[in-house]
Parts: sequence; structure tokens; C-alpha cells
Amino acid sequence: MTGGRAPPPLLLLLLLLLLWEQSSPNRVPPETKAVFIGEEQENITIPCSNTSGPGGLVSWYRNEPEATFLLSSNSTVSPESRYSLVNASSLHITGLSLQDEGNYTCWEVLNKTQGDHLEHRVQLLVASGPNQIDISISPTGIHPNGSLFVVRGSKVTFNCSSSSWPPPLVEWSFQQPGLSSEPFGMDNKNSSYFVLHNMSPMLQGNYTCLAMNMLSKRVQKVTSELLVYYPPWSAPQCWAETAPVGSMLQLICRWSGGYPDPTFLWTEEPGNLTLGNSSSGVETLNRSQLSDGKKFKCIANQIEGSGMMGASCMVQINGPTLQSEPLKTCLLGGNVTFTCQVSGANPSAKISWLRNLTQPEEEILPGPRYLITHEASVSTLTILNCSQGMDEGYYVCRAENPVWVKEVDIWLTVRQPLNVGGIVGAVVILLLLGVGTVSGFILYYSPNICLKGNSLRGQDTSDVVVLVDSQDEEEEDAEEEEEREEEDLPKEISRHGHIHRVTALVNGDMERLGNGLQAFQDDSRETHSDIFQERCDRPV
Repeated sequence: MTGGRAPPPLLLLLLLLLLWEQSSPNRVPPETKAVFIGEEQENITIPCSNTSGPGGLVSWYRNEPEATFLLSSNSTVSPESRYSLVNASSLHITGLSLQDEGNYTCWEVLNKTQGDHLEHRVQLLVASGPNQIDISISPTGIHPNGSLFVVRGSKVTFNCSSSSWPPPLVEWSFQQPGLSSEPFGMDNKNSSYFVLHNMSPMLQGNYTCLAMNMLSKRVQKVTSELLVYYPPWSAPQCWAETAPVGSMLQLICRWSGGYPDPTFLWTEEPGNLTLGNSSSGVETLNRSQLSDGKKFKCIANQIEGSGMMGASCMVQINGPTLQSEPLKTCLLGGNVTFTCQVSGANPSAKISWLRNLTQPEEEILPGPRYLITHEASVSTLTILNCSQGMDEGYYVCRAENPVWVKEVDIWLTVRQPLNVGGIVGAVVILLLLGVGTVSGFILYYSPNICLKGNSLRGQDTSDVVVLVDSQDEEEEDAEEEEEREEEDLPKEISRHGHIHRVTALVNGDMERLGNGLQAFQDDSRETHSDIFQERCDRPV
């Protein structure tokens, strides 16, 4: 061609080979196109044929956008450094890019003299990604540990996207703790989107977005834990109890029914003195920090949405007080029960029984002779088969809590049993003697009983017994004779009663004394009979 640019020798050679291929009777038909898949930034080696080794000269061409010579086995220089031959036949490409994707042809010369050759066509596909997954869950809050949380009953939107070539398969899945994963659906595009309404604790768990390159089968996934918060259904509860070890006090605060667990702050009131802040709600104090009637406050806080929700409760500690009978009696060989009641203790007090005979005092334990029971705030100690030598004496009921220790002493007396039959017989005899004596006295001495049924009228009557000496008897007799003559005897008797004289010998004349007493008795009976008859006959 005149006046034009001469074609390159390599291009002329390629055109001659193509023309010769069409007209050559020794041409071998091309193999079926093979497909090879590589990943971006990776290396790949493409074999020329399925045989173990080359049969002759090998040349590689890229067919798109136009036939381009890459390299051959008889050439050590390649237009691009990324291309090389492996085993003098396979095409090796380093640092694949999406632009390397396309159709490639391998020419293999079988017989140089006859010009026979073999054509191998291959397709190279290049996959990219998924390299990054972006997820969005809103609206949410962020817990201090990094977890996302939403409020129960809220509306939550989930969105996931990924960059990949070809476009990936994007899938959301949900997994509750301890259960298998549950898919939420998939999209054959770069993103996936869905909405959950009215979030509940059942929807708390791990949400995973998975993106898979359908060409390379490469998978990328991102998991996000989503918590569902809700407030407690009741007010906080706080109380005090004795620590398991030692005599220390434990303040305990609980706020149940919500999620997540709240945090607790204990303060001493009044004064708002901080004792401790923890998630357990337990604060331990020693006895030196305690006193009767002291108050402590628990402040509970829980995350709610974008803020905090708080509530409080109060506890007051008190030492125990005791009530018991100070004196008890037990009959020898019998049983006796001591009762001790504790009140006002917070935390509850431990009740124990001691025998106050030794130092230090020895605690009484249940055994063959001792029965101990505890019911609520009442404790009883029963001693079986009382013995005066072993059981009589002081017993101590002790109540103890971290605030203080209280004790009360009980004295036990052991006595011999009484003869009940003898006592009853003696009482009966005394009663009979008393009744008989009173009845006889009334029947014998009372002048106020009228057999005719008239009303009794009290009379001022009396009998006086006078003992005189025998020497004075004669003088007194003379004087009495003169007085009797002057006085009106019936009238005097009715007003003043009777005077009886009994003469007795001071020197011991018992016979005269007996005669005097007999005369006194006879005269008394006659006088009383006359007066009784007179009063009964007197008109009312």
C-alpha cells in the first residue's frame, strides 16, 4: 500500500495464521469454552489444555475488545509484567482486576512441518467483594458495653447494604439465645430492609446481616446484639439481714421485673452519707457502724430509653427486746418449760439458751433431757425429769442480732411433790370441827332463838365468872345479902344480865372449886331458861 502506514509484522503474522486456519485441511476444531473464576486482587493460573504438558509452541491471546497477543512459549518478554507462562503453557495473571474479565484463546502448535495446531478458548470471570457490610438499626441507644438497645413497644427499622461484583445476595437472620438462627428473608441486590413493629422481649437477641458473592461464593456477615429494655413492674424492695459469717449486717436491695438489672446506691440517713454503689444491691456493714433505730436508704436506677429511671426504699434496724417469766418451779422428777419471746428485732434475732453456771456460759443444745423449739419469734426450752442437784439455778435466754445482744435470767426452783391426800383430809377435818364448834356455840349460848316463831330481838346480856379468894368470900357474902334485900331482882336481871360468883381456894382446894363451878353452871341454865321463856311470852 502506497502512501499508507505499513502494518506491524506481528499483526501480519496473525492475519496470515487466521487465513491459513480457514483454508488449512489439517486444522483441529476448537475445544468447548472453559470458565475460570478469579477474585479481585488475587492471582490465577489458566491452563492451555487438559493434557499434562504442552505438545508444541503455545501462544496466548485476549479476544476482547479485539484480538490482542499476550505472550508465547518462544518469547521471554511479555507486553505486561502481570502475565507469565507456567510450565511453558499455562497463563498466570497476578493482581486480578475487574478489567481482566473476558475471553482468552490459547494456540497450541501440534506439528510444525504440517502446520497442525489446537485452539483452546477460555472465559475468565472476576469477582469482587463483598468487602464491607454496613448495617443500620434505628432508633436505638448504646449500652456502656457497646450493645444496642430499644424500648419495649417501639418501632425499629433494619437496613443492611454491601458493595460487591456481581451484586450479592443479602440476607437478615435472627437468633435468640440458645436457639437456632431464623432467616428474615433475602434480596438479590446490594441492600436489604425491613421493619419490626411493637418490639417485645421475645425479639431480643442477635441480628445478623449476611452478604454472599454468588460468583465466588465468598461470604461476609456482621452480627449486632439488640436488647429490649423495659422498666420493673413494682417498687424496689429493701431489707436487712445478718451476714452468713460473723456478726455483720447486710443491706439488700432488689428491683425485680425489669431489664436490664438496675444499679443500687446505699446511703445512711439522715445526712445522705454514701455507703456504696453496685449492681448487686448488697452492702455489708460491721457492728461499729450500727446503732438502734438507724435508717438506711436504697436508690435504684435503671436505663430507660435515652435517660434513667429511679426509685428508692428505706430500711430501719433495731436491736431485740425479750420477755420471759423470771421465776419457774418444777417438781422433782417432773417437767418444766421456759418460754422466751423476742420482739422489735430487725434483722431477726437468733435465740439461744444458756446455763448460767460457768464462765463463759455454756449453750444448751437439744438432747435427751432438753427439748428446744423455735417458732417465729418464740423459743421454748423444756427440761425433762427435773433434778434438784443438776437443774436448779439460773438459766439465760439470749437474743442476738448485729445491732446488739439482749439477755434475760430465769430462776428455776425444784421442789418435793406435796401429799395431796393428807392435805385434803386435814382440811376436811378442820372444816367439820369448825362447823361443829360454831353450831354448838350458837345453840348453847344464843338467847335469841324463840321456838314460837317470834322475831328475834337482841338483848344486851352477859355472864361474868368471878374468881375470888376464900378469905374474902365471907365479907362479900354479907354485903351481897344486904344488896339483895334492897334491889328488885327481876328488874335488874332484865337490864344488866347476871353475875355469878364462884369461890375458889387459892391454896389449891380443887373440890370447892369444882362445887363452885357446878353451881355456876346450874344457876346459869336456870336463869337463861327463865329469861328465854319470859321473852317468848312477852307481846311484840
